[in-house]
Amino acid sequence: MRRERIVVDLALWALVSAPVVLWAVVRDGGPWWRAVSGVAVLAAGIALSRFLPLTALLLTVVLALTTTLELWTPAYAIALATFGCLAGRRTALARPALHAFAGTAAVGLLLTRIAHRDLWTWLTQLTTLAFAVMVPWLVGRYARQYAQLIDTGWLLADRLEREQRGAADRARLRERSRIAGDMHDSLGHELSLIAVRAAALEVDPSLGAKQQSAAGELRAAAGDATARLRDIIGVLRENDEAAPVAPTGESVTDQVKRAQESGMEVELRGEVPAGDLAPMTRRAVHRTVQESLTNAAKHAPGARVTVVLTRSDSALKVTVTSTARSAGPAPDPPGSGTGLVGLDERIRLAGGVLTHGPLPAGGFEVTATLPPAPGPPPLRTPETSPLARELARARQQVRRRLKQAIWVPLAATAAIGALIGAVGLFTRYETVLGRSQYELIRVGDARADVRPRLPPHSMENAPDGAPQQSAGPECTYYRTSIFASLPAYRLCFADGKLVSKAVVAETVVSRAIASRAIAS
Repeated sequence: MRRERIVVDLALWALVSAPVVLWAVVRDGGPWWRAVSGVAVLAAGIALSRFLPLTALLLTVVLALTTTLELWTPAYAIALATFGCLAGRRTALARPALHAFAGTAAVGLLLTRIAHRDLWTWLTQLTTLAFAVMVPWLVGRYARQYAQLIDTGWLLADRLEREQRGAADRARLRERSRIAGDMHDSLGHELSLIAVRAAALEVDPSLGAKQQSAAGELRAAAGDATARLRDIIGVLRENDEAAPVAPTGESVTDQVKRAQESGMEVELRGEVPAGDLAPMTRRAVHRTVQESLTNAAKHAPGARVTVVLTRSDSALKVTVTSTARSAGPAPDPPGSGTGLVGLDERIRLAGGVLTHGPLPAGGFEVTATLPPAPGPPPLRTPETSPLARELARARQQVRRRLKQAIWVPLAATAAIGALIGAVGLFTRYETVLGRSQYELIRVGDARADVRPRLPPHSMENAPDGAPQQSAGPECTYYRTSIFASLPAYRLCFADGKLVSKAVVAETVVSRAIASRAIAS
């Protein structure tokens, strides 16, 4: 692993150092000491990029600024992009990098003013900082976040998924132990009846000794079977769980009456005679109504509960609906959520399907669809787990940050463009000479007397096509409007005095261009 890092660092150093050496050769040998020092500083930056990536990036920015205040130079363009990407890839927090970028822009503005350069130099510097440094930094940051999602997201989701499956499996096992308890109660009762009848036969005087002995063996075998069944089922129960009571003889109507007597507002619609159902189906119906009423009393006290039983030739449907919780005492804290998991297991083992969830208008609904006769348990359909939804949200966040990596440079470009336009207008405004001030200027006035009436700056160059002036007078041009270069005012000075002033109009420029074309 360490050897791979060394190879990668050497390759990066060669990549960022090659343009520095080539640029020194292109510039006719140039100052080799600067190229050598630049390569050495880049080597230090590569070494620091593993531990202090922002420091390595700032070293490269300083190298580029020592070459040109505009920051853009072919010698360090690749280095800026490379270290910007590494800073985004290897820095956990974004705020230090943003502070570094803002500090670089502020220092660049200060250096521009100290060097008496115009604002266009600083704008070029900002553009280079945005596209050569910030865009690679955003790309590196996206790569880091995506790698974190790949490396840790699935591991965390898998571990939590296993924990959730373990909790659901434990709930199913508890439900199966309750089913086994039902078996104990029913089979134990039947075995007890067999033992009682065998005991009666054992003392029946009408039977011979051999038949009485066989009846005694049958009684002893029934008692032993009952004891073994009790021991086996007892192992399956939880330590604090009492023996389940089989709902033999208790119908849904009895359950609803007991709930009404306890103060719940419950309405029953429909009824199915218990004798028409298989024992497994009857107990599944009993547990569905029992679990639903328990959850309604616990989580929505005061709500109205409706139990609907629908029987058809192919299925028995049990629907328990509770309205939203009415004003009243606060419900108990949320449970473990395994009650519905256990109920789902019982319904599945009975060959049915359980669905449950909140209603759009408020409240909760539990629906169990059961066959009249028990059949094979249906296959489980995979459901979207909360962890899968959480992972989907994480992926969506990564995609959102990728979009940010696209629109942030575009927004920066628009902001820089607006700043360039504002600086351009301001620069033009500082070269506009008002007509009233122009008329106050007289030929022969001293230059010191004319200067207070002039704007802070003059046009950098003469308008295109303006007539060439003979050697001697020093002529400067001023705009008459912020939005046009022509017409313009021309003032010529010689020996500290104004020797001529004129308005350079578009017609004059056109004539000058035409005369140049004829002469050529």
